[in-house]
Amino acid sequence: MTEHSLDAPQPTQAVVLAGGQGSRLRPYTDDRPKPMVEIPGTGVPILGHQLNWLAAEGITDAVISCGHLAEVLQDWLDSVDLPLHVTTVVESEPLGRGGGLKHAAAALPRPADPWFATNGDIWTRFSLREMASFHAERDALATLALARPRIPWGAVDTDEFGHVLDFIEAPPSPYLINAGVYVFAAEFTKLLPDRGDHERTTFPRLARERRLAGFPLPQRAYWRAIDTAKDLTEAARDLAG
Repeated sequence: MTEHSLDAPQPTQAVVLAGGQGSRLRPYTDDRPKPMVEIPGTGVPILGHQLNWLAAEGITDAVISCGHLAEVLQDWLDSVDLPLHVTTVVESEPLGRGGGLKHAAAALPRPADPWFATNGDIWTRFSLREMASFHAERDALATLALARPRIPWGAVDTDEFGHVLDFIEAPPSPYLINAGVYVFAAEFTKLLPDRGDHERTTFPRLARERRLAGFPLPQRAYWRAIDTAKDLTEAARDLAG
């Protein structure tokens, strides 16, 4: 571990990627970008829940990367009291996830400091402070949160002879997945592509160099990606429960 990693400040700035079209959430996304879809029963869009969470975790500045129907998102930001300082950047043409991150990171107020990033369709609650400490301890250039989602189908358990032993409803996946929340060292920004997907370029390179870390979400942490109408319904049910 380097002295630099021990001295790294707790990130207080974040990028939110909110430019996706959300085609699988239609008709909800016919007139708004995906992060502006409301969680039923809350009256608050996904983005609003995210900004409240970021602020509660010590984030003071957020840059929102917009694209599809950006003006709807910007109008909403202008109409509400926000818990942190927010600026928006708009992609005039699609840059891909990596290019979008780099474009938005250029607007961060403290380019020499580390920063968080999150996909705009994630609804979660866990300690970003713990994730940042994990990142610094490993002297990583990038750390991604890892979730273990439940498989949406029932599973069948069998023995070696093919006898069915049990039916398991929506079991946890045996694999961890990218949870869409990241913490990056300041030096990471220049490694992002100007256009394209960092998960196919920058991340594999850092993995080979052992500079990419994975932070498993705590066992009881809430995490859900809002991709379909079913996800919205289940998120509302989770909230009511």
